[in-house]
Amino acid sequence: MKAIRYTEYGSPDVLQYTNIETPTPSDDEVLIRVVCAAINPADWRMMRAKPILVRIESGWRRPKIQSIGADVAGVIEAVGKNVTKFKVGDEVFGEVSGSLAEYTTATVNQIVHKPLSVSFEHVAAIPMVGLTALQGLRFGDIEQRQRVLINGASGGIGTVAVEMAKHYGAKVTGVCSGRNIEMVCSLGADHAIDYTKDDFTKTGQTYDLIFDTVGNRSSKDLARALTPNGQAVVAGFTTLSHMFGLMAMSTLRSMFSDKVIGSMGSAQVVAEDLATLGSMIEQGHITPVIDRRYPLAETAEAIRYLETKRARGKVVITVDPKYLS
Repeated sequence: MKAIRYTEYGSPDVLQYTNIETPTPSDDEVLIRVVCAAINPADWRMMRAKPILVRIESGWRRPKIQSIGADVAGVIEAVGKNVTKFKVGDEVFGEVSGSLAEYTTATVNQIVHKPLSVSFEHVAAIPMVGLTALQGLRFGDIEQRQRVLINGASGGIGTVAVEMAKHYGAKVTGVCSGRNIEMVCSLGADHAIDYTKDDFTKTGQTYDLIFDTVGNRSSKDLARALTPNGQAVVAGFTTLSHMFGLMAMSTLRSMFSDKVIGSMGSAQVVAEDLATLGSMIEQGHITPVIDRRYPLAETAEAIRYLETKRARGKVVITVDPKYLS
Protein backbone atom coordinates (compact mmCIF):
# COMPACT_ATOMS: atom_id res chain seq x y z
CA MET A 1 0.00 0.00 0.00
CA LYS A 2 0.94 3.66 -0.36
CA ALA A 3 1.73 5.63 2.78
CA ILE A 4 3.51 8.74 4.03
CA ARG A 5 6.61 7.97 6.07
CA TYR A 6 9.59 9.88 7.43
CA THR A 7 12.89 8.52 8.71
CA GLU A 8 14.43 11.78 9.91
CA TYR A 9 13.21 15.04 11.40
CA GLY A 10 13.00 18.16 9.30
CA SER A 11 10.92 20.15 6.81
CA PRO A 12 8.14 18.60 4.69
CA ASP A 13 10.92 17.50 2.34
CA VAL A 14 11.60 14.56 4.68
CA LEU A 15 8.16 13.08 3.97
CA GLN A 16 8.21 10.10 1.62
CA TYR A 17 5.28 8.82 -0.45
CA THR A 18 6.24 5.17 -0.49
CA ASN A 19 5.13 1.56 -0.64
CA ILE A 20 4.90 -0.42 2.61
CA GLU A 21 3.13 -3.59 3.72
CA THR A 22 -0.56 -3.33 4.58
CA PRO A 23 -0.90 -3.66 8.37
CA THR A 24 -2.63 -6.66 9.93
CA PRO A 25 -5.07 -5.88 12.75
CA SER A 26 -4.58 -7.61 16.09
CA ASP A 27 -7.39 -9.54 17.76
CA ASP A 28 -8.68 -6.30 19.31
CA GLU A 29 -8.27 -4.05 16.27
CA VAL A 30 -9.90 -3.29 12.94
CA LEU A 31 -8.29 -2.54 9.59
CA ILE A 32 -9.56 0.65 7.98
CA ARG A 33 -9.42 1.48 4.29
CA VAL A 34 -8.74 5.21 4.55
CA VAL A 35 -11.02 7.41 2.47
CA CYS A 36 -9.97 10.77 3.90
CA ALA A 37 -7.52 11.98 6.51
CA ALA A 38 -6.76 15.46 7.80
CA ILE A 39 -3.63 17.14 9.08
CA ASN A 40 -3.03 19.13 12.24
CA PRO A 41 -0.24 21.30 13.68
CA ALA A 42 0.66 18.27 15.79
CA ASP A 43 1.76 16.53 12.59
CA TRP A 44 4.33 19.12 11.58
CA ARG A 45 5.50 19.44 15.17
CA MET A 46 6.23 15.72 15.22
CA MET A 47 7.83 15.92 11.77
CA ARG A 48 10.15 18.75 12.84
CA ALA A 49 10.53 17.54 16.46
CA LYS A 50 9.44 20.93 17.74
CA PRO A 51 9.42 21.61 20.60
CA ILE A 52 12.53 19.59 21.37
CA LEU A 53 10.66 17.69 24.11
CA VAL A 54 9.04 15.72 21.27
CA ARG A 55 12.33 13.85 20.87
CA ILE A 56 12.13 12.40 24.39
CA GLU A 57 9.19 10.20 23.41
CA SER A 58 9.60 10.00 19.64
CA GLY A 59 13.34 9.38 19.42
CA TRP A 60 16.24 11.71 20.08
CA ARG A 61 18.12 11.41 16.80
CA ARG A 62 15.54 9.85 14.51
CA PRO A 63 11.81 9.13 14.81
CA LYS A 64 11.07 5.71 16.28
CA ILE A 65 7.60 5.76 14.74
CA GLN A 66 7.79 6.66 11.08
CA SER A 67 4.07 6.99 10.34
CA ILE A 68 2.23 10.29 10.52
CA GLY A 69 -1.36 11.53 10.74
CA ALA A 70 -4.20 11.08 13.25
CA ASP A 71 -7.58 12.18 11.84
CA VAL A 72 -9.19 9.42 9.79
CA ALA A 73 -12.43 8.50 8.05
CA GLY A 74 -12.88 5.29 6.12
CA VAL A 75 -14.41 1.86 5.70
CA ILE A 76 -13.63 -1.21 7.79
CA GLU A 77 -11.82 -3.81 5.70
CA ALA A 78 -11.18 -6.47 8.36
CA VAL A 79 -11.85 -7.05 12.06
CA GLY A 80 -9.94 -8.90 14.77
CA LYS A 81 -11.53 -11.97 16.32
CA ASN A 82 -12.40 -10.14 19.56
CA VAL A 83 -14.14 -7.22 17.86
CA THR A 84 -17.94 -7.26 18.05
CA LYS A 85 -18.78 -3.56 17.85
CA PHE A 86 -17.84 -3.20 14.17
CA LYS A 87 -18.09 -5.30 11.03
CA VAL A 88 -16.56 -5.28 7.57
CA GLY A 89 -18.11 -2.50 5.46
CA ASP A 90 -18.92 -0.16 8.35
CA GLU A 91 -18.14 3.51 7.72
CA VAL A 92 -16.18 4.95 10.62
CA PHE A 93 -14.12 7.93 11.76
CA GLY A 94 -11.83 8.72 14.64
CA GLU A 95 -8.30 9.47 15.77
CA VAL A 96 -5.62 6.85 15.18
CA SER A 97 -1.88 6.57 14.59
CA GLY A 98 -0.69 6.76 10.97
CA SER A 99 -3.81 7.88 9.10
CA LEU A 100 -1.82 9.24 6.14
CA ALA A 101 -1.86 5.91 4.37
CA GLU A 102 -4.19 3.77 2.28
CA TYR A 103 -4.84 1.53 5.30
CA THR A 104 -4.45 1.91 9.04
CA THR A 105 -5.46 -0.03 12.13
CA ALA A 106 -7.47 1.16 15.13
CA THR A 107 -8.79 -0.13 18.42
CA VAL A 108 -12.52 0.00 19.02
CA ASN A 109 -12.05 2.91 21.43
CA GLN A 110 -10.43 5.13 18.77
CA ILE A 111 -13.28 5.12 16.25
CA VAL A 112 -17.07 5.38 16.01
CA HIS A 113 -19.62 4.83 13.28
CA LYS A 114 -19.92 7.64 10.76
CA PRO A 115 -23.43 9.10 10.41
CA LEU A 116 -24.63 7.99 6.97
CA SER A 117 -25.76 11.50 6.01
CA VAL A 118 -22.38 13.08 6.80
CA SER A 119 -19.53 13.11 4.26
CA PHE A 120 -16.22 11.36 4.80
CA GLU A 121 -14.49 14.74 4.40
CA HIS A 122 -16.42 16.37 7.23
CA VAL A 123 -15.87 13.58 9.73
CA ALA A 124 -12.20 13.31 8.75
CA ALA A 125 -11.80 17.00 9.54
CA ILE A 126 -13.28 16.81 13.04
CA PRO A 127 -11.57 14.33 15.41
CA MET A 128 -8.54 16.15 16.85
CA VAL A 129 -9.88 19.71 16.61
CA GLY A 130 -13.38 18.67 17.63
CA LEU A 131 -12.23 16.76 20.69
CA THR A 132 -10.06 19.72 21.69
CA ALA A 133 -12.91 22.20 21.27
CA LEU A 134 -15.49 20.01 23.00
CA GLN A 135 -13.31 19.04 25.96
CA GLY A 136 -11.81 22.53 26.27
CA LEU A 137 -15.18 24.26 26.35
CA ARG A 138 -16.48 21.73 28.83
CA PHE A 139 -13.38 22.33 30.95
CA GLY A 140 -14.38 25.99 30.93
CA ASP A 141 -17.95 25.13 32.00
CA ILE A 142 -19.40 26.44 28.72
CA GLU A 143 -23.03 25.83 29.65
CA GLN A 144 -22.72 28.37 32.48
CA ARG A 145 -20.89 31.03 30.43
CA GLN A 146 -22.76 33.88 28.71
CA ARG A 147 -19.91 35.79 27.09
CA VAL A 148 -17.23 33.71 25.40
CA LEU A 149 -14.15 34.76 23.44
CA ILE A 150 -12.36 32.40 21.06
CA ASN A 151 -8.77 33.41 20.33
CA GLY A 152 -7.71 31.90 16.99
CA ALA A 153 -11.30 31.70 15.75
CA SER A 154 -10.41 31.02 12.11
CA GLY A 155 -8.17 28.00 12.74
CA GLY A 156 -9.04 24.33 12.88
CA ILE A 157 -9.97 24.31 16.56
CA GLY A 158 -11.32 27.85 16.57
CA THR A 159 -13.86 27.40 13.78
CA VAL A 160 -15.35 24.40 15.56
CA ALA A 161 -15.25 26.18 18.93
CA VAL A 162 -17.18 29.18 17.57
CA GLU A 163 -20.02 27.00 16.31
CA MET A 164 -19.97 24.83 19.41
CA ALA A 165 -20.10 27.78 21.82
CA LYS A 166 -23.06 29.20 19.89
CA HIS A 167 -24.77 25.83 20.10
CA TYR A 168 -24.42 26.00 23.88
CA GLY A 169 -26.12 29.40 23.87
CA ALA A 170 -23.16 31.72 24.44
CA LYS A 171 -22.63 35.18 22.99
CA VAL A 172 -19.41 34.63 21.06
CA THR A 173 -16.57 36.95 20.09
CA GLY A 174 -13.95 35.60 17.71
CA VAL A 175 -10.39 36.88 17.36
CA CYS A 176 -8.80 36.45 13.93
CA SER A 177 -7.11 38.38 11.13
CA GLY A 178 -9.07 40.91 9.11
CA ARG A 179 -9.34 38.66 6.07
CA ASN A 180 -11.19 36.06 8.17
CA ILE A 181 -13.69 38.35 9.92
CA GLU A 182 -16.51 37.61 7.48
CA MET A 183 -15.95 33.86 7.66
CA VAL A 184 -15.88 33.80 11.47
CA CYS A 185 -19.12 35.80 11.64
CA SER A 186 -20.71 33.39 9.14
CA LEU A 187 -20.03 30.61 11.63
CA GLY A 188 -22.21 32.40 14.17
CA ALA A 189 -19.85 34.71 16.05
CA ASP A 190 -21.72 37.74 17.35
CA HIS A 191 -18.59 39.89 17.13
CA ALA A 192 -15.14 39.52 15.62
CA ILE A 193 -11.91 41.31 16.50
CA ASP A 194 -9.09 41.85 14.00
CA TYR A 195 -5.99 41.13 16.07
CA THR A 196 -3.83 43.14 13.66
CA LYS A 197 -5.75 46.27 14.66
CA ASP A 198 -7.07 45.67 18.19
CA ASP A 199 -5.77 43.84 21.25
CA PHE A 200 -8.72 41.99 22.81
CA THR A 201 -7.08 42.21 26.23
CA LYS A 202 -7.05 46.02 26.09
CA THR A 203 -10.49 46.88 24.71
CA GLY A 204 -12.12 47.09 28.13
CA GLN A 205 -14.46 44.21 27.28
CA THR A 206 -14.48 41.23 29.63
CA TYR A 207 -15.60 37.66 29.11
CA ASP A 208 -16.86 34.82 31.27
CA LEU A 209 -14.75 32.35 29.29
CA ILE A 210 -11.74 32.80 27.05
CA PHE A 211 -10.84 29.75 24.96
CA ASP A 212 -7.34 30.42 23.67
CA THR A 213 -6.42 28.09 20.81
CA VAL A 214 -3.26 30.05 19.97
CA GLY A 215 -1.46 30.23 23.30
CA ASN A 216 0.27 33.52 22.61
CA ARG A 217 -0.95 35.60 25.57
CA SER A 218 0.36 35.89 29.10
CA SER A 219 -1.59 35.05 32.22
CA LYS A 220 -1.71 38.78 33.00
CA ASP A 221 -3.20 39.57 29.58
CA LEU A 222 -5.87 36.90 29.88
CA ALA A 223 -6.79 37.93 33.43
CA ARG A 224 -7.35 41.51 32.28
CA ALA A 225 -10.00 40.34 29.81
CA LEU A 226 -11.88 38.09 32.25
CA THR A 227 -14.90 38.88 34.40
CA PRO A 228 -14.29 38.56 38.19
CA ASN A 229 -15.22 34.86 38.19
CA GLY A 230 -14.14 34.19 34.63
CA GLN A 231 -11.99 31.37 33.31
CA ALA A 232 -9.39 31.16 30.55
CA VAL A 233 -8.69 27.76 28.99
CA VAL A 234 -5.50 27.56 26.91
CA ALA A 235 -5.39 24.85 24.25
CA GLY A 236 -2.07 25.66 22.63
CA PHE A 237 1.23 27.44 23.08
CA THR A 238 3.76 29.25 20.94
CA THR A 239 7.00 28.45 22.82
CA LEU A 240 8.03 26.27 25.73
CA SER A 241 9.01 29.31 27.77
CA HIS A 242 5.53 30.74 27.23
CA MET A 243 3.90 27.47 28.27
CA PHE A 244 5.93 27.11 31.47
CA GLY A 245 5.53 30.80 32.27
CA LEU A 246 1.77 30.56 31.87
CA MET A 247 1.63 27.52 34.15
CA ALA A 248 3.68 29.22 36.87
CA MET A 249 1.86 32.55 36.79
CA SER A 250 -1.56 30.93 36.59
CA THR A 251 -0.88 28.93 39.74
CA LEU A 252 0.29 32.05 41.56
CA ARG A 253 -2.63 34.14 40.31
CA SER A 254 -5.20 31.59 41.46
CA MET A 255 -4.00 32.13 45.04
CA PHE A 256 -5.10 35.77 45.00
CA SER A 257 -7.99 35.87 42.54
CA ASP A 258 -11.21 34.05 41.64
CA LYS A 259 -10.18 34.13 38.00
CA VAL A 260 -9.04 30.74 36.75
CA ILE A 261 -6.40 30.48 34.02
CA GLY A 262 -4.84 27.24 32.87
CA SER A 263 -4.00 24.78 30.13
CA MET A 264 -6.45 22.04 29.25
CA GLY A 265 -3.61 19.71 28.25
CA SER A 266 -3.99 17.35 25.30
CA ALA A 267 -7.48 16.29 24.31
CA GLN A 268 -8.24 12.65 25.03
CA VAL A 269 -9.62 10.22 22.44
CA VAL A 270 -12.99 9.26 23.91
CA ALA A 271 -15.41 7.28 21.77
CA GLU A 272 -18.44 8.89 23.40
CA ASP A 273 -17.10 12.35 22.55
CA LEU A 274 -16.38 11.30 18.95
CA ALA A 275 -19.98 10.11 18.70
CA THR A 276 -21.16 13.47 20.08
CA LEU A 277 -19.18 15.27 17.39
CA GLY A 278 -20.68 13.08 14.68
CA SER A 279 -24.17 13.78 15.99
CA MET A 280 -23.52 17.53 16.14
CA ILE A 281 -22.45 17.51 12.48
CA GLU A 282 -25.42 15.34 11.51
CA GLN A 283 -27.84 17.72 13.24
CA GLY A 284 -26.26 20.81 11.69
CA HIS A 285 -24.93 22.28 14.94
CA ILE A 286 -21.39 22.33 13.55
CA THR A 287 -20.03 22.11 10.01
CA PRO A 288 -16.26 21.66 9.81
CA VAL A 289 -14.60 24.31 7.65
CA ILE A 290 -12.38 22.79 4.97
CA ASP A 291 -9.85 25.16 3.46
CA ARG A 292 -8.01 22.94 0.99
CA ARG A 293 -7.88 19.35 -0.20
CA TYR A 294 -4.77 17.47 -1.34
CA PRO A 295 -4.25 13.91 -2.61
CA LEU A 296 -2.16 11.61 -0.42
CA ALA A 297 0.82 11.94 -2.77
CA GLU A 298 0.91 15.71 -2.11
CA THR A 299 0.88 15.50 1.70
CA ALA A 300 4.20 17.35 1.90
CA GLU A 301 2.67 20.33 0.09
CA ALA A 302 -0.38 20.17 2.35
CA ILE A 303 1.76 20.33 5.49
CA ARG A 304 3.88 23.08 3.96
CA TYR A 305 0.67 25.11 3.52
CA LEU A 306 -0.51 24.33 7.05
CA GLU A 307 2.80 25.61 8.41
CA THR A 308 2.07 29.06 6.97
CA LYS A 309 -0.63 29.32 9.68
CA ARG A 310 -2.97 30.87 7.13
CA ALA A 311 -5.28 27.88 6.77
CA ARG A 312 -8.92 28.63 7.51
CA GLY A 313 -10.32 25.58 9.24
CA LYS A 314 -8.88 22.23 8.18
CA VAL A 315 -6.74 20.80 5.39
CA VAL A 316 -8.06 17.43 4.21
CA ILE A 317 -6.09 14.65 2.52
CA THR A 318 -8.03 12.59 -0.03
CA VAL A 319 -6.83 8.99 -0.02
CA ASP A 320 -9.54 7.00 -1.85
CA PRO A 321 -11.64 9.42 -3.96
CA LYS A 322 -14.04 6.77 -5.28
CA TYR A 323 -15.97 6.95 -2.00
CA LEU A 324 -16.50 10.70 -2.39
CA SER A 325 -18.54 10.70 -5.61
